[in-house]
Amino acid sequence: MLDHAREVVAMVHGGTRRDLDTDRMLQLALTRLIGIIGDAANRVTTVGYERYPEIPWLRIIGTRNRIIHGYDAVDHDIVWGIVTVEMPALVTTLERALPGHRG
Repeated sequence: MLDHAREVVAMVHGGTRRDLDTDRMLQLALTRLIGIIGDAANRVTTVGYERYPEIPWLRIIGTRNRIIHGYDAVDHDIVWGIVTVEMPALVTTLERALPGHRG
């Protein structure tokens, strides 16, 4: 999860919201990575959820479901907010939870 979240942050670093409208490969890559992160969160056990309550597990899974199942109606403003605001925060939270993970 952490590696993929870092990848998202790196992909949009220095980019603009307009890039998401004009770069189809960026759209596909970001939505795919959001899906992968949500799949990973969905595989975490109840013990993992309880051990790391600071990670918004259900929100991550719900976002994945909306992006993957609503692929024909993805709102790029929402995706941009996820990848530029929520994803960096998730990286920070995961790094704190998994201090020895370098990825």
